[in-house]
Amino acid sequence: MGGLRAGAETQPTSSLPSSGTSAERAARPGVRPRWTAVAAYLLAGLALFVVYLRLSQTYPLNSDSANILLMASDLLHGHLLLRGWFMSDVSFYTTELPQYALLEAVLGVHMATAHVAAAMTYTLTFLLAVLLARGGATGRPALIRTLIAAGIMLAPQFGTGVFALDLSVGHIGTSVPVLLVWLLLDKAPPRLWVPVLTALLLAWVLVADPIVYVVAIGPLGLVCALRVLRGVIKGSGGLMNRIADQWYDLSLGGAVIAATAMAWVFNKLLSEAGGYTVNRLPFYLTPWHDLHTNLSALWKVLEIFGANPAGLRGVWLALAFLHLASVFVVLWVLARVAWRFFRVSLADQVLAVAIVLNVALYLLTNASDEAAHEVAIIVPFSAALAARVLVQAVKAQAVKQAAGPGDDQAAVTGRTRSLKLAVAVAGIAVLAGYTAGLGYELSQPSVPAANTSLAPWLLDHHLTYGLSGYWTSSSVTVDSGGRVEIRALMQYSMKRDLWMANATWYDPARHYANFIVLDSVPGFMNHWEPRALIKKYFGEPARIYHTGRYTVMVWDRNLLPSIPR
Repeated sequence: MGGLRAGAETQPTSSLPSSGTSAERAARPGVRPRWTAVAAYLLAGLALFVVYLRLSQTYPLNSDSANILLMASDLLHGHLLLRGWFMSDVSFYTTELPQYALLEAVLGVHMATAHVAAAMTYTLTFLLAVLLARGGATGRPALIRTLIAAGIMLAPQFGTGVFALDLSVGHIGTSVPVLLVWLLLDKAPPRLWVPVLTALLLAWVLVADPIVYVVAIGPLGLVCALRVLRGVIKGSGGLMNRIADQWYDLSLGGAVIAATAMAWVFNKLLSEAGGYTVNRLPFYLTPWHDLHTNLSALWKVLEIFGANPAGLRGVWLALAFLHLASVFVVLWVLARVAWRFFRVSLADQVLAVAIVLNVALYLLTNASDEAAHEVAIIVPFSAALAARVLVQAVKAQAVKQAAGPGDDQAAVTGRTRSLKLAVAVAGIAVLAGYTAGLGYELSQPSVPAANTSLAPWLLDHHLTYGLSGYWTSSSVTVDSGGRVEIRALMQYSMKRDLWMANATWYDPARHYANFIVLDSVPGFMNHWEPRALIKKYFGEPARIYHTGRYTVMVWDRNLLPSIPR
């Protein structure tokens, strides 16, 4: 009975339309547009997935992706605690690992599965950022917000940008549940269930990635504290009444504390039950006298926006300069939010603080030594914030011009239209350039996974379990479908390389490793030739083979007991 138009209940029954379909259409005029919007959104998501899958294929997969696939395979096969696994500094336990496991259930444990997962993650990030950017806007403002957010995220810089945003397993995946939290806070009414759900979502993602302290826990806690403090100072009535009036922000601050406690308890219980181990890296502020060495990290921040011109030429250089427009927009938006901090929404406040904290800690700590993926999460945050604030700013400026005293109405209208037209033309031009750049990136040839030629050669020579460096290990294992397994040793000590690895791989009671692979190609992800240490710990090989860039040293015994502990 609900949903009739106003006044419909006063009409006699005989005057109602005889067709049920017509009656429903009259009663619910917004149903069809809503379903049309949902269908368009889903189709856009499918198109984006295809695009980013193709983009991911232009970057080579390596042992990082392979190790995630192997972890997820263990999870899929019922090893829920991942006993024996040593993670990176991020566990991915509640974010990417379940995603990879579900994909492997359908697609199998193949390197190509990592491309699918990467495209899925970035597509979800893209769609959620656009939803957050739209806020409660409808019509033309919603379309403009969508285009701004989509433009900033559309075309990751070829190479490093693709790795940091599309292919890297890590913080960009963390942005998916965090964006869900910001959507919840932006759209849900101030009810008690909102802080409860916020605490659960934050605890869920905090288990997987400690960067949540920087991009979600800290920003939300700080913003809530500032809002409560301002409310108490500016409010009216007694102190207790003023505090009570801030119950929603106080409860969100409580949600931050509860999420931290729940994540800590979960990790503690998991550890006590014999679950995986996280490799905690040292984290410290860079000493003041060495701070200048961190300036190079600014270029890495530009990379994730596709705006790092260093070392580029031709088309790539032109695209990098074009992407600087996004950087300037984000900087201007951050300045505007800072100036009008208590006049913007909670979501805007949290996004701005999260962006600033992430970049500040990246530039001021030893994290600046890491790759650009350490700040990848600020891209969807920046896209959403820029779209929300920029549209509001243009609208406010237009209203301000229209309200000028003594101005001729025609002149005011002309200036307003000129402002909107100038912004629209500039935006369309930049977006067209980004789209063309993305098309150029997609035209690049697909790149095979690392070390694809090695597995067939080893199989032909009946070598199925061996040792090598990190980058020449698990990529071969996954590429061969597990028929050849190579485990990583540390280059400068020959100890087990327990970075995203399972300790049982090195158990001589379970495995027989009789060869070591060297890689002669220069580069961080290739070169591995510790010949002196190999001779020291493993002695002289019985046979030595050369195949392309690789040297394969073979022994007539199990090498695992000789690995230094």
